[in-house]
Amino acid sequence: MAPRLRSGLSAVLICLACLLAPCGVLAGWAAYGLADTGRYVAAMAPLADDPDVRDRVADTLGAGLADEVAAGPGNGAVRLFVRDAARSFARTEAFRVGWAAANRTVHEAVLRALRDDGARGRPVTVDLAPVTARVRERLARDHVPFARRIPVRHTAVTVLPARDADRLRKGYHVLDVAAFWLPLAAVVFALGGIAVAACRRHALTAAGIGTALGGALLAVAVVVGRRLTVTDLPGPVDGPAAGAVYDALTETLRTASWLLVGLGLTVALASWLTARLRDLLHRRSPTTPTAPDPTSPDPTHTRL
Repeated sequence: MAPRLRSGLSAVLICLACLLAPCGVLAGWAAYGLADTGRYVAAMAPLADDPDVRDRVADTLGAGLADEVAAGPGNGAVRLFVRDAARSFARTEAFRVGWAAANRTVHEAVLRALRDDGARGRPVTVDLAPVTARVRERLARDHVPFARRIPVRHTAVTVLPARDADRLRKGYHVLDVAAFWLPLAAVVFALGGIAVAACRRHALTAAGIGTALGGALLAVAVVVGRRLTVTDLPGPVDGPAAGAVYDALTETLRTASWLLVGLGLTVALASWLTARLRDLLHRRSPTTPTAPDPTSPDPTHTRL
């Protein structure tokens, strides 16, 4: 194969590898990060101590309780009392227990719906009775008065409408396949581009720089996605609380993007330094002495 053709084919393969690398990281994060209940609950757990998230959840719970015990616009004092009581509860260990249990229950319900093709056309609902029972148990353990009298009602709460669930189910199946094949394809294309290159050192350096650029673009996409996501959310859930949730869920993705940048720069720098060291050693190596010509006269003998 001609050197020019080899260089062109190498450039195409390396470009494909650099484009697929950040896409593979994104698909892997969605399929193995967001879709793992344990990792999801662990990522959301610190938000129970975040003031913005805690107050937003407390206000939502307080508004729901106030609608039941203080119906009507003239009960502003009762609503204020219920809201303050909910905010006080959000600072207790029982709230942290309920927060973790609710996140686990909702996440497991959504995953079951996404993985079950037979659930097409049905909304995703959860029964929060186990969460209420766990919170009641924690309050009773803390000797809160009348904790045992808290009713545990089995009520189906819709967390995802049927239309949204069907759309996410299709995307989940695509991500499940892409999370395996995209990183594998990126590695294969990169190795192929380096193998067929006329100058493998230049190809390795280009692959490293391209990988670093892909990781940087992924990091920028996470920042832009945060702004777009928080801006497009409806009024009751926007603001700092939504930003805190987004940051918690994308922490692993941000770390992976910067690891991609570091890996690419390390490969490119190592390739460049290796070439510089080889050139330096070649310049400093002594020249090999040539053997004397037997037909030439010996300069040490003078002619008489």
